[in-house]
Amino acid sequence: MSHFSIFHTLKIIDLSTVLAGPSIGSFFAELGAQVIKVENSVYPDITRSWKLPNEDKNSTVSAYFSSINYKKSYQRLNLKEENQRKKLFEMLKDADLILMNFKLGDQEKLKISDAQLHSINPQLIIGKINGFGTTSDRVAYDLILQAESGIMSMNGTPESGPVKMPIALIDVLAAHHLKEGLLIELFAKKGNPNYKGKSISVSLYDAAVSSLVNQASNYLMNNYVPQRIGSLHPNIAPYGELFTTSDQRTITFAIGSNRHFEQLCDFLKLSELAKDQRFSSVQLRVKNRVQLFELLKEKVLHFPADDILEYMHAHFVPCGEVKDLAAVFNSKMAQDLVRTEVIEGVETKRVTGIAFRVDK
Repeated sequence: MSHFSIFHTLKIIDLSTVLAGPSIGSFFAELGAQVIKVENSVYPDITRSWKLPNEDKNSTVSAYFSSINYKKSYQRLNLKEENQRKKLFEMLKDADLILMNFKLGDQEKLKISDAQLHSINPQLIIGKINGFGTTSDRVAYDLILQAESGIMSMNGTPESGPVKMPIALIDVLAAHHLKEGLLIELFAKKGNPNYKGKSISVSLYDAAVSSLVNQASNYLMNNYVPQRIGSLHPNIAPYGELFTTSDQRTITFAIGSNRHFEQLCDFLKLSELAKDQRFSSVQLRVKNRVQLFELLKEKVLHFPADDILEYMHAHFVPCGEVKDLAAVFNSKMAQDLVRTEVIEGVETKRVTGIAFRVDK
């Protein structure tokens, strides 16, 4: 990763726990930064204990912990003790960045307030994750944010009731927002001897609401409160309907234009459908999506999945198979994103935190 040699000189102290903060530390570590994860010597990162039933109960690491702790070195310090706190302060003297996600007031209790940290290192950048803003002491887990940001209300089907996303989506989003802020601040600091350290914070709540994008605008502009419609798209059809093929595989289409729809109809030998007034525009296809689904479903059942997928890909019609993770990681594309590291004697694996590529 020679493109990212600029990061090799960075020193980062990671005091954060759970997912959002540690994933940012892993991101910088994978880019080549020196990242020191400092854990409480009495209560280490709780995700070390978040194990599946089949994981080794005696291991000091879990798959969850491994997913967002990569290429770091580890130290255990009890910051309530002055001599332990001094060790942190020594590490901070030449650090560029510190990450944390303490509850409101805990920094002051531990005597590591922003002011204290900047008195030790005036150019230090402080990156912080909180739940509901800098003035709230409310405990925040991803599930609670998915509930209170509206995401759960939209996710699921009319029959299922509200459903959370199967990953800690809000933590992931908050981490990306904080990374953006930190990278901007690192850019401002670079080559500036007069740079004054800043504190950059992101709340899980702000990250969640700011990620509602088109669903937010559907409400803000049209007073439309999104309902649970499963995988369907409120503005496009067919989009997200699930179809069973002749070989009993599940596929789905994202038909975003009239051209996509005409190509789909051509393949299914439903050319008359493309001329049907009920389905002649995106808006009308959304209005009449139930009837359209029934007509398409019957035809899709006559074709094997590979034939459909090959044709759609060749004609640039968005179509995909619904895969489980075993199928996903059976592909070379996904395997290329896997990173392996031995942590405390355990071989760990995770997907990379770097999805962008730089061409020479």
